[in-house]
Amino acid sequence: MSIMSRTFVGGLAAALAAALALTGCSSSAASTPSSAPATLTVVTHDSFNVSPDLLASFEKSSGLKVTYVAPGDAGTLVNQLVLTKDSPLGDVVYGIDNTFAGRALSEQVTTPYTSTALPAADADALKADGSDRLTPIDFGDVCVNADTAWFSAHHLAVPQTLEDLTKPEYKDLLVVPNPASSSPGMAFLTATVGASGDPGYLGYWTALKNNGVLIAKDWTETYSVQFSGSAGKGPRPLALSYSTSPASEVVNGAAPTQALLQTCFRQVEYAGVIAGAKNPEGAKKFIDFMLSQQVQADIPGQMYMYPALRSATLPADWVSFAPLSPSPYAVPAATITADRDRWIRDWTATVVG
Repeated sequence: MSIMSRTFVGGLAAALAAALALTGCSSSAASTPSSAPATLTVVTHDSFNVSPDLLASFEKSSGLKVTYVAPGDAGTLVNQLVLTKDSPLGDVVYGIDNTFAGRALSEQVTTPYTSTALPAADADALKADGSDRLTPIDFGDVCVNADTAWFSAHHLAVPQTLEDLTKPEYKDLLVVPNPASSSPGMAFLTATVGASGDPGYLGYWTALKNNGVLIAKDWTETYSVQFSGSAGKGPRPLALSYSTSPASEVVNGAAPTQALLQTCFRQVEYAGVIAGAKNPEGAKKFIDFMLSQQVQADIPGQMYMYPALRSATLPADWVSFAPLSPSPYAVPAATITADRDRWIRDWTATVVG
């Protein structure tokens, strides 16, 4: 909100924590022999947000009594799925992102399912691998955002590239979340690996450190507290967020922020049937529901991510204020899985000390 957290993606987490404990109404359309409704447990990251009327419609049409469990951000979510493999947390998971997909796949925490609700071309564009154990639901670009009003007032050009962020004129202006505790932070670290190579990314981060980068605990502190272009009105005019973030800042048809589209990593969020699920058929129905036209059109306004279904309707403002990067940095999921822990360890030693 997966790196991503996004959910917007990371920023909605606190407001939605209580809502994720909700249990919907049941329907008499499907029942067990004892007349109790069939149940489904959905495990999500803590930025999950779908309009309540759509969640209620799923319960009504499926006849399922649904419970939502949110153990944390994308990283925590995957960790919990791995730790509870012998006693699964639920039936279906949503919110595994591509910085953690490799681990989920290697640990086999989900089972194969091919949803007919997602055209093959759309699935192929975002797939984690060829196993169909993770189904793409949405995606977004994690990018540095700029407070354009601040730069205008200070007569300073807005930086455009990762390299620009190391230049002296941008000293003490950038804030990013810690990749060890934030999925968007991990996405940005991965972008720097994609841009500078391994171990070249450490030299890049040394330059950022020398140029006064501030490391925040998470996305919320980064964007809502330290960033000058958001509600937090902090001191820093450059902050890591999403390419969709400016769309949330629009006032009177104008956005006071912009995403730097040459600094982005594309984050993909997946759903999957949890291995050992008590209700695998219900899990498949939920994945199909998440890929329905109604939910896919709801995702941009609720979680500030692009829908995986390319035919879904986007908010009008997104054309102007939420563009995708034409060339986001990419690193294979298998590489991320193999090297993530080392990247974070070496990054911590280099940047935090």
